Amino acid sequence: MDVECEHCKKAKATVHITDVPEKRERHLCEACAQSEGVIIKQTHQTTTAILQEFIKQKTGIDSSDEQTCPHCHITFREFRTKGQLGCPHDYEVFREALIPLIQRAHGNATHHIGKVPATSDDAVRRQAGTLKLRRELDQALRDENYELAASVRDQIKAMDASESV
Repeated sequence: MDVECEHCKKAKATVHITDVPEKRERHLCEACAQSEGVIIKQTHQTTTAILQEFIKQKTGIDSSDEQTCPHCHITFREFRTKGQLGCPHDYEVFREALIPLIQRAHGNATHHIGKVPATSDDAVRRQAGTLKLRRELDQALRDENYELAASVRDQIKAMDASESV
C-alpha cells in the first residue's frame, strides 16, 4: 500500500505514526517526520540484540559489567548474549539483575508456586487448590487484609466440607 506523505504531499510515506489519545494515524516521509522531531532508527537488530538491549534497560547493567559466577564461570555479559544461565548458583550471583526480569516475565512473581499436571486426579487437584488457598490466606494475614483472609478461610472450609462428602 503506497501512501503519500500527508505533510509535503510529494514523497512516499515511510513513517506511520499513531497518536493514541486522538486515535489518529499520520503518514509521513522520512524528511517530514524528522522535521517534526521524530527520531528514526534504521538499524535491523537480531532477536539476540533486542534481548540484550531489553536486559540492559531493565537491569541497568551495561556491557562493561563482568560479574562472574564462581561455580560455572559464566559472566553476566555471556548470559545476556546466550539468554541462558550456566548453573543454579547464577540466580544468587546475578540476583539483583535477574529479579526485575523474572518479575516482568512472571507477572510480578519471584517464587515458583507449583503446578498441577493436567492428568492428575480430582483428589490431587483439590489438594493443590487447598494448598494454594492456604498460601493466599497466609499472605492476606501478613498483609493484614482480614476481609480477604475471612473469604479465603471460608473457601477452604467449603473445600474441606466437599471432600468429606
